[in-house]
Amino acid sequence: MINDKKFSIRHISIDDLDSNRELFQTGFWGRFKAQFGWVPVPLKIGYEDIESNLLVLMRSLRFGLHIGYIPMGPDIPEPKTGKEEFLIHLAHAVKEYLPSRITFLRFDLPWGRQGEGIAPGPLQQNKKLIKAPTDIQPPHTVILRIDKPEDEILGGMKHKTRYNIRLSAKKGVIVKEESPEKLTAWYELYKETAARDRIALHSYQYYRALFDLAAENSAHHISIKLLSAGVDGRFVAGIVVAIKGDMAWYLYGASSNEKRNYMPNYGLQWEAIRIARNAGCKYYDFFGIPPADDPDHPMHGLYRFKTGFGGDFFTRYGCYDVILRPFYYSGYSLAEKGRTFYFKKIKKMTG
Repeated sequence: MINDKKFSIRHISIDDLDSNRELFQTGFWGRFKAQFGWVPVPLKIGYEDIESNLLVLMRSLRFGLHIGYIPMGPDIPEPKTGKEEFLIHLAHAVKEYLPSRITFLRFDLPWGRQGEGIAPGPLQQNKKLIKAPTDIQPPHTVILRIDKPEDEILGGMKHKTRYNIRLSAKKGVIVKEESPEKLTAWYELYKETAARDRIALHSYQYYRALFDLAAENSAHHISIKLLSAGVDGRFVAGIVVAIKGDMAWYLYGASSNEKRNYMPNYGLQWEAIRIARNAGCKYYDFFGIPPADDPDHPMHGLYRFKTGFGGDFFTRYGCYDVILRPFYYSGYSLAEKGRTFYFKKIKKMTG
């Protein structure tokens, strides 16, 4: 049986987290989120013969309460059995290194299953562990292996995707890497995209801080790339990509309502894949996709677009909350469900 005392935990430097493979578990990400109301708590956890760094992000609520969020962690192999018990006891062990009035710890689990239509079974819920009202990071994604010749990567794509990549170039779409000074123009496109697709977005300062921090911390080997697609000198689409070690992540994409038939987004993704490959990456994570090939899904076009590049479908468990103060958690959960309903239903309907 697992108990809290089986975990060894100690504080470490936030810089120590930059050795983590997962972007959202790095000190870089902790420093970035610290600029927007979160407090990063870097820890070293040990369990049996496993040691791992852990980034916990803390946020203050009213009345001196706090919440904790662990993005894409813990970065350890998925337990074959007893995952629920493991998370509960890990949370209680970690709690001792966090503010005393912490309401819950939310695990955005990195564990999952590979293969389209193959999903991990839900964790067994109880009074201490429940499925969070909403997932933070997208649980469904496509991860493309890119450490091979370009012809092989292209050969693994669907015919229509290869055609659209070539069509984009044939129509004169110019794709290039930009300096952060072009982020203002990209953000205007992003606002246009958000209005069209009815998605939420952060302030301009949020995205600019990501680039500024990467430039300031280049020694930690994390780079943030801005790529633009231009037609006749006009900025018609752009994407933001993160690169660290053997991984690259497509984080944000924006496109104009104009020149969509020029297929600029295909040219952008292909160039991002090439840049990541040349930087020594093995994998390119398309980061977020609908759960299935469902024509009735509002984001079905995104599904067809991303799966067209090939790669492996991967489905994670999503977010689970370990409840540490049940009374306060029930109030927070109710408010969170209300916000989710507003943004996903009411706000979308009203535009």
